[in-house]
Amino acid sequence: MTETAEERREAAVEAALGKLDLDAKTRLLAGQDMWSLPALPEAGLASLVMSDGPIGVRGVHWSADDPSVALPSPTALAATWDPGLAHRAGVLLAQEARRKGVHVLLAPTVNLHRSPLGGRHFEAYSEDPYLTGRIGAAYVRGVQSGGVGTTVKHFVANDAETDRLTVNNVVSERALRELYLAPFEAIVANAHPWGIMTAYNSVNGPTMTEHHHLVEEVLRGTWGFDGVNVSDWTAARSTTGALTGGLDIAMPGPGTVYGENLARAVRDGEADEALVDAAVRRVLRLAARVGALEGAEPVVTAPPPDADGAALAREIARRSFVLVRNEGGALPLRPGRIALIGAAARDARVLGGGSATVFPARTVSPLDGLTAALPDGTLTYTLGADPNTELPVADAGFELRAVCRDAAGTVLGTRSAPSGHIQWTGADLPDGVTHENLHSVELTGTFTPRESGTHTFGIKGLGPFRLTVAGTVHYDDVQRPDGDDPFLTFFGPPVPHARVGLTAGEPVEVSLAYTVPPPDGRPMRVIGFTLAHQDPQRAPEELIAEAAEAARAADTAVVVVATTERVESEGFDRTDLRLPGHQDDLVRAVAAANPRTVVIVNSGSPVELPWRDEVAAVLLSWFPGQEGGAALADVLTGAHEPGGRLPTTWGSLADAPVTRVVPENGELPYEEGVFIGYRAWEKHGRTPAYPFGHGLGYTDWGYESVEVAVTPHATTATVRLRNTGDRPGREVVQLYLAPVEADPTRPARWLAGFAGVEAGPGETVEATAELPRRAFEIWDEATGSWSFVKGSYEIQIGRSIADRRITATINV
Repeated sequence: MTETAEERREAAVEAALGKLDLDAKTRLLAGQDMWSLPALPEAGLASLVMSDGPIGVRGVHWSADDPSVALPSPTALAATWDPGLAHRAGVLLAQEARRKGVHVLLAPTVNLHRSPLGGRHFEAYSEDPYLTGRIGAAYVRGVQSGGVGTTVKHFVANDAETDRLTVNNVVSERALRELYLAPFEAIVANAHPWGIMTAYNSVNGPTMTEHHHLVEEVLRGTWGFDGVNVSDWTAARSTTGALTGGLDIAMPGPGTVYGENLARAVRDGEADEALVDAAVRRVLRLAARVGALEGAEPVVTAPPPDADGAALAREIARRSFVLVRNEGGALPLRPGRIALIGAAARDARVLGGGSATVFPARTVSPLDGLTAALPDGTLTYTLGADPNTELPVADAGFELRAVCRDAAGTVLGTRSAPSGHIQWTGADLPDGVTHENLHSVELTGTFTPRESGTHTFGIKGLGPFRLTVAGTVHYDDVQRPDGDDPFLTFFGPPVPHARVGLTAGEPVEVSLAYTVPPPDGRPMRVIGFTLAHQDPQRAPEELIAEAAEAARAADTAVVVVATTERVESEGFDRTDLRLPGHQDDLVRAVAAANPRTVVIVNSGSPVELPWRDEVAAVLLSWFPGQEGGAALADVLTGAHEPGGRLPTTWGSLADAPVTRVVPENGELPYEEGVFIGYRAWEKHGRTPAYPFGHGLGYTDWGYESVEVAVTPHATTATVRLRNTGDRPGREVVQLYLAPVEADPTRPARWLAGFAGVEAGPGETVEATAELPRRAFEIWDEATGSWSFVKGSYEIQIGRSIADRRITATINV
């Protein structure tokens, strides 16, 4: 019998394992620095390199010296309801990873939108586990088709940021199985990921890096996962606990619970070397799959053809935009004068904060995109209102570089700085610089103001700083914690230290010098501080009045409102869903001045829109990636229709059924059980602003018939529909399964299938979707197994959870 490629890889893995002694094996499991594992030449193993995702590939350096393609946020990708597009996104990211020498992408995030207050909401796909699993599996298949590994994260129930390092999430077994584990299970079954990342939090007691039941018994046992299990960064806490819990790699290295600590535990009889060998075997298997192990043929020998990153970013963005309101055909825009309003129209937020941050080579704002798309002389721009309620990071108009010096003042190295934010972790330092020889970092360069007036400069960070603007030293002192908690200063708002009168278009020199404290022995060294800047401020009432006047003089007003990094980011949850600053007042004033007001909502997750019934159109643009402004012009002008449907429910915080994200005494009970998202909205009889699955296009659809075929192995629905409008379009046909006999322990209905179709005016088309067996099952806590629930079900088919057009009844 001919040996398969997989069998040959396994043989190479065993041969490599046999060449390693205990110290080499345990060193491999600890990592060698922030992003990589050590090379072991004696076994033919090259260094494996990991990098953050999920919307781009940063590489090992958090720097703009090697820019990355920035795709739209994961919420945007899920809003396309298109696994094929998600697959193409994955292929592009594999291409980017290979270009940057990265073997493993730390993505995708498939935690659920349990509560709208989740601060990292934008980095996950949906409130629905089925939609999350479909998009996530396609993304993983796309990345791995390019020969790059994925680590599906964060396993499991890492659905909020508050106390995420220590919280014990108390979740029923049924909710775990039907909701939070479900996307991971679907991706393991349908995409065969090469890695999983275990989360910081605990679940029902054990921390996830030591959770033997969920990792060894469920993930590896029941599901058959054969890839690596890597910790979230610094999440591993116990040498023997992590090993018996199934953790393979403790990152970052080398100072982790593995390495020397693990070798010592084995020699002292506290840890089983057989478990070490099992973990090393899985790491070597990953290396073989990505082509980093000599003698092993990689899974992918010929990567897919190169993709155009900018073009794909633009396509995903316009396909993700969700048109939730369009009264009187306000969109597409009619010919005439357009008043563009809002700070976010000029300085768009294209990606979320935290580890998802990358630096694209270019960013197209709404102002850029519409200026290029509209006839000359038809577009005006007015600031209107600034969403920033504090000093933002120095960005537009700044040209900066970071200069590193030793204690004698000698320059050790330099690096470009795309903004005023410096964050260097581990060994991610400029060439020639080490933590041992680094004494100071100076962020220096020029600033060319866009506006004349008084500009404010400030600092975020702890320690000695020297701030100089236009040749004058404005601050030379130690910035200390405000109160007992130093993190309040490090993560809190920047402190203003200089107010300087400047003239538009006239550059000035700026410098922020930071004296670095000596290394403190911590396993993860971080150098982080921020130069902040704010343009001249005018009274909000004056800016809003000016915007209203511009709207009154235009045929259509387009207002762009947005969240900020202080509202949506990794590291903290939200306390409300309101737009920051005076943006709500701005929209109301503009709408009063011009009935044809279109509002673009630039946020990664739900916000309250109290004026939504006062405007003509509302378009959700998410965090749209580097080409967001160009994609927006495509959609507003009608060159393309908005293709998105809501992957999560949008409503007010007062009505939201699940809002608790703050633990009490270290525990956060998931008291709602299986009722989150639309399941909970329906259970509590509450009406959201915009329901799950909602989204309008530029044409209309008639749902004509459905045929259902039920076999012992599959249930398939074929839906016939017609494009009843006057232009081509795409429709997302959604299938919800509802028990005919109500069961209070189950949702009223749940998403069981979907399919996208396209048709020209007047054309009919068929959409076919298979309903998986799991859609008919519940987790039986008494037996600890899945139970198929027989009976009568309605398959309810339509455009959203609330707009169901036709039904079919089946008995199973």
